[in-house]
Amino acid sequence: MARFSFSAGNARGILRLPLYLLGRLATTVIPRSGSRWVFGSAVGVADGAWALWQRREHPAGALWLTTTHSQAEQARAQGIPSVRAASWRGFWATARAGVIVITHGFGDVNRFATGGAFIVQLWHGIPLKRLGLDSPATTRPPFLPHSRVLRGLLRAAYRRAQAQIDLLPAASHLVRGRLETAFGLDDERVVVTGEPRVDVLSPLDPVDARARARETITALVGDLPAQLLVLYAPTWRDGADDPAVPTPAQWHELHRALEAVDAVLLVRSHPLGAGAYDPRGASDRVRLIGADVVPDITPLLHAVDLLVTDYSSLMYDVGLLSMPVIHLAPDVESYARERGFYGTYADVTGGREVRTWSDAAARLVHLRTDAAAWAEARERSAALSARVHAFTDGHNAARVLARVDDAIGRAGS
Repeated sequence: MARFSFSAGNARGILRLPLYLLGRLATTVIPRSGSRWVFGSAVGVADGAWALWQRREHPAGALWLTTTHSQAEQARAQGIPSVRAASWRGFWATARAGVIVITHGFGDVNRFATGGAFIVQLWHGIPLKRLGLDSPATTRPPFLPHSRVLRGLLRAAYRRAQAQIDLLPAASHLVRGRLETAFGLDDERVVVTGEPRVDVLSPLDPVDARARARETITALVGDLPAQLLVLYAPTWRDGADDPAVPTPAQWHELHRALEAVDAVLLVRSHPLGAGAYDPRGASDRVRLIGADVVPDITPLLHAVDLLVTDYSSLMYDVGLLSMPVIHLAPDVESYARERGFYGTYADVTGGREVRTWSDAAARLVHLRTDAAAWAEARERSAALSARVHAFTDGHNAARVLARVDDAIGRAGS
């Protein structure tokens, strides 16, 4: 599984400075065209970039940029043209594109050829944990970690890089404020359109969407011996392992709980993190469904009945489906100190978080055997989502595209 940490990323950024300078010089003379678009996402052909691609009618100039062989295979399977982002073709495609669509960072495309394009940063989740300039982790130096000078330089470099962003869609005005401070952007660039990545959670036929999602999960992890599906999806911890990996005794308790409520647990480590999950002893009640199996879990949420997570933005998304959430946070104090939250963790959990898998298993049994508790958990989830999602009509991608087209039209007039 891929790993990434801010300190390692900052080290690579420093080493790449000459290439950034050469790229900036090249893009000042290479002409861009508004009819040329490039798309990229760190997790592959997925997320908001894929939602935008599907919504737009693309001319021959549209390309998806990939960073791995598996991403190239995903593009091929979808029947869309792609090139490797780090290749010369990737550089040329990025340098010629009038519009660049990304979901994580400039490395989603060719990072050295972005200067001068109209950049749409879709991001990949509603922030609970602090992001960008709001988090001390973002500007952690690769050496001399306590140096204020190095932190200041990295902060200035980060702010300068993010200033290239022309459009950053927000799910709501609450989220808009967080994104503005995190990326150092003004309110003209951060606009409330809703997030394209969650359009798939507002289908015209929810029953059909659930059936298709269930079929997809079955094809990926094998036949499911139960009707209830529970998803465990922890957040990224700057390259560190997930501290909530169950002990052998906890695996046993979890297995008993899953049997008691006739459920299967789908374990999904974060695409940029790691987790030593070994569900032996939990029989076929536990299945691994990592990012190597499915790059974007969002479309499959229709088949999930309950989410277990710590600080992942999925807690906001599943509320669009009124899905109960168990908040499992064994390291909330240290995470709040090192990364920080917007508000407090209790603001979103109502103080109902648990610290161990033993407690999570007990909460699962309680929710499934108490109809009133299950209904209340569904209502809390929907209410939390309503606080951060201004639109639930499935047309977020259309609103984003309208903003892009309008901006390009004004620039060309």
